Amino acid sequence: MNFNIEIPHSIDELVLTLNKFKNKNYRIGAGCTDLLMELKNNSASNLTIINISQVDDFNFNNVKLSNGNVDIGANTTAFKICENENILENYKTLHEAALNLASAQIRQVATIGGNICTASPSGDLICALMALKAQLYIKNSLGENREISILDFYKGVRKTDLKHGEFLSHLSLNSNNKNAFKTKSGFIKIGTRKSMECSVVSLAYHIQIDKKGNIIETGLAFGASAPIVKYATRACDFLIGKKIDSLSKTEIDTFAKLVVEYASPIDDIRATAWYRKQVLFNISKSILEKNIEK
Repeated sequence: MNFNIEIPHSIDELVLTLNKFKNKNYRIGAGCTDLLMELKNNSASNLTIINISQVDDFNFNNVKLSNGNVDIGANTTAFKICENENILENYKTLHEAALNLASAQIRQVATIGGNICTASPSGDLICALMALKAQLYIKNSLGENREISILDFYKGVRKTDLKHGEFLSHLSLNSNNKNAFKTKSGFIKIGTRKSMECSVVSLAYHIQIDKKGNIIETGLAFGASAPIVKYATRACDFLIGKKIDSLSKTEIDTFAKLVVEYASPIDDIRATAWYRKQVLFNISKSILEKNIEK
């Protein structure tokens, strides 16, 4: 591999660096856990790596509360997400997804922004953030800002809405519904071995229930079963207004079928398309058959 490296030390320097290279071939990397493997397999000429791991900005590198919501800087590592008590208490699906990401060593350097922008169809953090309907905040080489829902961010295999000259600065998670009394939130990852494995199928869910047991908010996304991580809108809508403890077997089966409608898996060395659909159906049912978590 042969490339140049630029190392900005602040957000302002990063903006200036992007402006400098706006008409050139560059890639942005932080932990570079995915980028280095990609470049090893597909080397590029006249490439500059903009290494953002040294950007010294608290908001860019950490999790913080902001007006009741949770803001997560794009350079925040999976390890910091695992350790954050607010995420564990209120957004368990993201905590579990981060905890299932690769190895402990990788989690120390892999960033949430890297996971989002790599746009892998099996991205663990992407799956959880879709279930939570995260809002993404993007800055360009002129210092201008825009925002987009993560549900609209992915345009195809490894393709995002991120334009040349832009970078992800942070993301925001809405606080849970004020009428929510309980949540059923988690992340399920099915692989061919227990550790450091890309998903054969993954599922993230975040279901909020009021004091009467009625489902008032839902979010569900799955990975590794379509060209991009998919949000199952019709399945989520199906649950609204139903009592979590009174769902019939028919309703649970219908819900799982609605999830699978969004799947379009392929056969590969890890699993067949048929297997992925069957597993997705089974784990979708399982999240409604388990006891509610407080």
